[in-house]
Amino acid sequence: MIILRTIDEVSRYVAEQRQRGASIGLVPTMGALHAGHISLVEKCVSENDVTIVSVFVNPTQFNNPADLASYPRKEDDDFRLLSAAGASAVFAPGVEEIYPGGIDAQPEHHFELGMAAEVMEGKYRPGHFQGVAQIVSKLFRMVTPDRAYFGEKDFQQIAVIRNMIKSEGIKVDIVACPIKRADDGLALSSRNALLTPEQREVAPEIHAALRNSVEYSKTHSVRATHDSVVERINAVPHMEVEYFEIVDARTLAAIDEWEESPWVVGCITVYCGKVRLIDNIAYRLPKE
Repeated sequence: MIILRTIDEVSRYVAEQRQRGASIGLVPTMGALHAGHISLVEKCVSENDVTIVSVFVNPTQFNNPADLASYPRKEDDDFRLLSAAGASAVFAPGVEEIYPGGIDAQPEHHFELGMAAEVMEGKYRPGHFQGVAQIVSKLFRMVTPDRAYFGEKDFQQIAVIRNMIKSEGIKVDIVACPIKRADDGLALSSRNALLTPEQREVAPEIHAALRNSVEYSKTHSVRATHDSVVERINAVPHMEVEYFEIVDARTLAAIDEWEESPWVVGCITVYCGKVRLIDNIAYRLPKE
């Protein structure tokens, strides 16, 4: 595995691989890698001749400076994991490389992301998805991958990125990969490392509440299902639901009745202490 630090190095590497006819897969990450990330890398390795993994903590998608400062960074550990997983190359630039002259010096560009970027995370983290679109579009144009791999834990982000590539005319296949969970059900996340032992003990209640609500939903309304999840989680020490939305999985529009959509997903964000955790679960899946 080779380590690339500059855009010029990435461009030369990609050109060499294209010259020999290789297919290229990209796994964008912000580092602090865990088994969820590695599952994306392994899938990418299995489906492409070359796998490039980006490791970059993108400041433009943090609307809270404290959140950016506390985000875990473990570059040496990340590189060891990526090498073991079979990655061909890692692109780990500094902020100045991606944003020459600083973030404020960048030309303004507003991405057309649709309603998917306005609800849920878009509502509670203003500007977040513009920042995501900014860095992901840059990576797509630098690497020109055939496929890019994202975890379904960030369900809304995948919808937004699909809107972004359509509006920007970027040709890449977006591959959504299932959520990877710890044995107790907690969705794997780099932020889990910030949990205290007491918080880590109760955090699996997020998935437990969602999982149990699927059966509950078969005999109860959307509103009742929503309220049962929020009440259960808020009753747990250290935990507070920021939002829980039951939505059409394609548009992310909230629904009032189960029959409104053939594909329904519940998306949740919970504060466990000061650590913000996200998860989701499907209530209805489209028939093949």
